[in-house]
Amino acid sequence: MTGPTDLPTLPDTRFDGLLDAARELQDRTVALRRALHRRPEQGLQLPRTQEAIRSALADLPLSVTEGRATTSLTAVLRGARPGPAVLLRGDMDALPLHEDTGLEFSSELDDTMHACGHDTHVAMLASAARLLASRVDSLAGSVVFMFQPGEEGHHGARFMIHEGVLDAAGPRVSRAFGLHVMANTPTGLLQVRGGAMMASADTFRVEVTGRGGHGSAPQEAIDPVPAAAAMVGALQTMVTRRIGVFDPAVISVTRIEAGTTTNIIPETAVLEGTIRTLAEATRAVVRTELPRVCESIGAAHGCRVLADIEPGYPPTVNDSEVAAEVLALGATVLGEENVQEIPHPIMGAEDFSYVLQRVPGAFAFLGARPPGVSPSDAPANHSNRVVFDEAAMPAGVAMHAAFALNALRG
Repeated sequence: MTGPTDLPTLPDTRFDGLLDAARELQDRTVALRRALHRRPEQGLQLPRTQEAIRSALADLPLSVTEGRATTSLTAVLRGARPGPAVLLRGDMDALPLHEDTGLEFSSELDDTMHACGHDTHVAMLASAARLLASRVDSLAGSVVFMFQPGEEGHHGARFMIHEGVLDAAGPRVSRAFGLHVMANTPTGLLQVRGGAMMASADTFRVEVTGRGGHGSAPQEAIDPVPAAAAMVGALQTMVTRRIGVFDPAVISVTRIEAGTTTNIIPETAVLEGTIRTLAEATRAVVRTELPRVCESIGAAHGCRVLADIEPGYPPTVNDSEVAAEVLALGATVLGEENVQEIPHPIMGAEDFSYVLQRVPGAFAFLGARPPGVSPSDAPANHSNRVVFDEAAMPAGVAMHAAFALNALRG
């Protein structure tokens, strides 16, 4: 089953030919995407990417401003009539990864790759700006195009919010929409749900300090290793006993470091990992309980414990009404067979969550699995071998445009 069969369609002529118009822009979309893919940049400072976007938008009737703290770019398209503002977002940054796809437009940098598809996001948003500029007479209000650096752990959306992206059009943004390509999902399939869409992502570090000594005489030392090992299991038990089964939380210990050789009991052991939750209340419980559990186990072993939790992105929570609108738009523009209301969120994280904390909106997934590749064989997002099917991009362009046309229908 690829999608629901009872979605309402939107009988509005403004959506006529929208997907065809996006397909007519495909050469431009692909060219920008490949240029960005060849020269990816990481983090909050992406000057080449910013300049490529500025050049792609240069002939359009947009008001463009650059970020102060980062190389973000905000472009505003004002409609033919006054009205509210809607925001469309594309993230810009790449990952610290060596590319092994063999694509003719592979990254020219050894340690940087667009392995999460942000190059496609930028290209789709730029083409959506072009498509909407050609239909400006249908807009009663303004469209804010949010080209955002630093999504991969750098809180780039928060920087842009602090610098006023939500107020860039004059009236405050009243609706927001973002898309993310998925390498394991059939090309062109739009997926969305109301409520929690993605998880929060906090990181933790627990340092356990005992007293070092000779490995042959553990009774003369205070060994931090058994204490740290006990914490790994206890944290999993904590989740099952303190968090309800229908309100999920994930704690993964992903790194353990202790010792230098076989006959030395080390003084310290370190645990590091990630915390994922779908609700702020659950997130707060885990952030309270994790240090308590680790400190108690450390005390039982005679060790000192320092537990630190670094806040990451909050949960990505879609407005239920806006998510329903996206499903209906997808059925109208892409066809019912290409739309799916997904039954549950994923535990990955996304900093579009900062926008959705402030503005009703929706974040959706767009399938981009290459043809002829099974889901089990398709390298996933963040893989050094991931390949995104460019044939999915017209669907993304059309959905961005449709969202704005629907929100600013007057």
